[in-house]
Amino acid sequence: MRCDDDPGLRRHRRESWEQIPPDAPGGTGLLSFGVAPASSQKGSVSFVDPNVFETANAGFAQIMYEEYLRDPAAVSPEWRRFFESGAAGLAADTGGNGHPPAVGPAAPSPPTPAPTHEAPAPEIQPAAAGTATTPAATTPAATTPITGPAARLVTNMNESRSMPTATSFREVAVSMLETRRRELNKALRAAGRAEKVSFTHLIGYAVALAGRRHAAMTTVFSEMDGTPHRTVGRSVNLGIAVDVERKDGSRGLVVPVIRDASFRNFADFHAEYESLVERARASKLMPDAFAGANMTLTNPGGLGTSASVPRLMPGQGSIIAVGAITYPPTFSDLSDDRMRELGIAKVMTITSTYDHRVIQGAESGEFLRTLDQLLQGEERYYQEAFASLGLAEPAPGTVHQAAPRTGRGSGSVLESQADLYAVAAAMALVKAYRTHGHLAARLDPLGMPPPGDPSLDPEPLGLTPDVMRALPASVLRVSTPGETLADALPLLREVYCGTMAYEMEHISTHAERTWLREMVETGHHREPLALEEQQWLYRRLVDVEAFERFLHKAYLGQKRFSIEGLDLLVPMLDQVIEFAAQQGAREVVIGMAHRGRLNVLAHTVGRSYEAIFAEFESAKNLGIGAATPEGGTGDVKYHHGAEGGYKTRSGKVVTVTLSPNPSHLEFVGPVVDGRARAEQTSRKGREAHHDPSVAVPVIIHGDAAFAGQGVVSETLNLGALRGYRTGGTIHIITNNQIGFTTDMMDARSTRHASDLAKGFDVPIIHVNADDAEACMAAVRLAMSYRERFHEDILIDLVGYRRHGHNEGDEPAYTQPLMYERIKALPTAREQYAALLVRRGVVPEAEAGRIYQETYQHLADRLTSFKASMGTTVAKEPAKSAEPASGIDLETALPADQLRGLNEQLLTWPEGFTVNPELRKQLERSAVRLRSSCFLS
Repeated sequence: MRCDDDPGLRRHRRESWEQIPPDAPGGTGLLSFGVAPASSQKGSVSFVDPNVFETANAGFAQIMYEEYLRDPAAVSPEWRRFFESGAAGLAADTGGNGHPPAVGPAAPSPPTPAPTHEAPAPEIQPAAAGTATTPAATTPAATTPITGPAARLVTNMNESRSMPTATSFREVAVSMLETRRRELNKALRAAGRAEKVSFTHLIGYAVALAGRRHAAMTTVFSEMDGTPHRTVGRSVNLGIAVDVERKDGSRGLVVPVIRDASFRNFADFHAEYESLVERARASKLMPDAFAGANMTLTNPGGLGTSASVPRLMPGQGSIIAVGAITYPPTFSDLSDDRMRELGIAKVMTITSTYDHRVIQGAESGEFLRTLDQLLQGEERYYQEAFASLGLAEPAPGTVHQAAPRTGRGSGSVLESQADLYAVAAAMALVKAYRTHGHLAARLDPLGMPPPGDPSLDPEPLGLTPDVMRALPASVLRVSTPGETLADALPLLREVYCGTMAYEMEHISTHAERTWLREMVETGHHREPLALEEQQWLYRRLVDVEAFERFLHKAYLGQKRFSIEGLDLLVPMLDQVIEFAAQQGAREVVIGMAHRGRLNVLAHTVGRSYEAIFAEFESAKNLGIGAATPEGGTGDVKYHHGAEGGYKTRSGKVVTVTLSPNPSHLEFVGPVVDGRARAEQTSRKGREAHHDPSVAVPVIIHGDAAFAGQGVVSETLNLGALRGYRTGGTIHIITNNQIGFTTDMMDARSTRHASDLAKGFDVPIIHVNADDAEACMAAVRLAMSYRERFHEDILIDLVGYRRHGHNEGDEPAYTQPLMYERIKALPTAREQYAALLVRRGVVPEAEAGRIYQETYQHLADRLTSFKASMGTTVAKEPAKSAEPASGIDLETALPADQLRGLNEQLLTWPEGFTVNPELRKQLERSAVRLRSSCFLS
């Protein structure tokens, strides 16, 4: 495998081999690294290198110069000013007419190359008498003048011969580099992002960081008034070679510079790299984009070269060459299987050629050692890359160099023991992912890293990459694709440690465990959504978000217990109903608390927007059975029950019942199970007949209430008994990771809110609420499990609460750090829209238009509703608070005592930071209490 065998690098492959040799500065695979002059400051470099004709960009500059000579208006103003200031390349080709160009200044003679001491060419002997001569005998047919960019290259190469250089070599293991790059790209794909990380990105950034650590490698030699000087830059400026197509169809290289590369994080480096490539391909680079390179990285490995000692140009301190990523050539005649058996892994040779006048061999060796250490993952090199890209690092895995295995022959018994140990270790690893993979899953939309578990790391088990490549996956009974453990392990990580995670190993029934493993590991429940399903899912998220945001604006400050942060609940309920209809259900019975209830009433049950507006408008006098089905109850709007008909996409109508819940949170659970059981039971014959397919119960729990209220365990316990079972209740925990104002670590003693269910043999699916398609997959798996085994199953929908507990409080008072994250987080609808735009499913403008039209539709409905009311509904006069008895209670306190109590409230520990908004309220309270009028 070569260093550029990845799609990201192939895009930038250099193809002009004839014009610029691979070993030349500016040659194939060239990457230049420059250090800004000592006087330059970070972020302030903006100049054209006056020595551009002596750099790797000389060819490009020469082309621009010749274009300028033909027509000054044909080049950009920046290039025109540069040439008008006196900078000039070689004389342009006259085209054979014997006359110089009519426009532009005359080009100066090229610099005289340093004298050479080469042996004279052998003289051509005259032909023997009588021998006919041909034109080929006097003039070689292929001889042509070297002009333009190629002539500039000749000059540069001649000048490079005067440089006293030395070269250091280092062979580097690439297992870590290959594995980490693969993991980065998998994480980007899993996040629905289009970026790709190439070997060039990772090697180039490591060179920049190593150059920052060993600034001596960027030292430039110069002479001033006959005195030798050295110049060490303050930051590494990284040039990248880009293959571009010229107007005439020919190809060439340009080397724009990423300035201050060593002071960027990896994400900034990657973004600037891609931006420069894009601008180079579009011919939108300005002259100052090429300035400052004095350290170079060249990649002859792109041609399969194992090592190279390239020429060093004046004005540079060192040039780093990267060879091919391959097996050592000594073993090239062995098969891959044999090399894996011997523990032979791929390597890459890196050379450092440096100006020996200012750089010493020890400095070059230290630089290469640091570069090697970074590529092996030391100093958290790859962890920082994951973090800067906003990606969660996957569970730990072995990527270290393999140790040779015991040979065959007399050691066959030892090898057999080693093989048995490897198989046992591999089985333990697979078991660990099935049991503890959820601890390393990326479930939190707010980006908090998972705790992980050491058992997920194959390294302590002795499972090296080569050992894993030798272990057949079939022996381990895993259902992921792949022939070996090395193939299966990344897929196991993706399955068990992604945005979905599973807990099923606690189930006591073997058939259920094996079925769930196969479903999860084959990914049958995660089949890609069809184009129409993706568009439907986006529109459903639009309905949910627009409704919440409209109510928030139209009825600012009123309680509605928003679903925002758990928006996927509504599409998930849609999917439950769709699958229930396919499985023969006539009714779906839902029970839930107040969080998100209005959205479910509107979009799942089908209650009209006007009925909900009426509640906000306090329009209880519109008539019983009209806008308020429970008119006259006096109950609050987020406790109401309702019943409606849901028309599935296949055309079937399913009755959907949302049970009233005027009591406290989880107490609706047994009511839902009891109602569903009654609907499932037919009493037409002499004996009652129970058919669990008739009705599907769905109980929506809060995360704090599920762990905290005893009625939950009572319901789960009864639900497994013959007289109460429902054939499988779908439990969904709307997990916003907070209970009113309490952190989850202070609210329960278990790691997950769902852990209680494990005591009742209930399988658990955890899913990140910002991964829309994963949420749909969770429902698909849950409903398939219910259909097959007629047992309860639980989905832990991990999200957040975008506003306070009831929109009337300020959550930042009690959870300032959490709400800083939430404030900056795009909504689920926005994230899914961005994903569909990248896929080309929905144009960006269309996605925005759909949302705006939905929001405007709500505004129009409210306007029409208010107009139909005729007049504003008068508020009921407040009832006077009369004492319950004739006894007058003395409630007054002395003013000084009240002031003293208030002063205690205004005193906080040293170092404690009070929320600025809360501090203002406390200070206003102190001022009021100091007033005698206020206390009278």
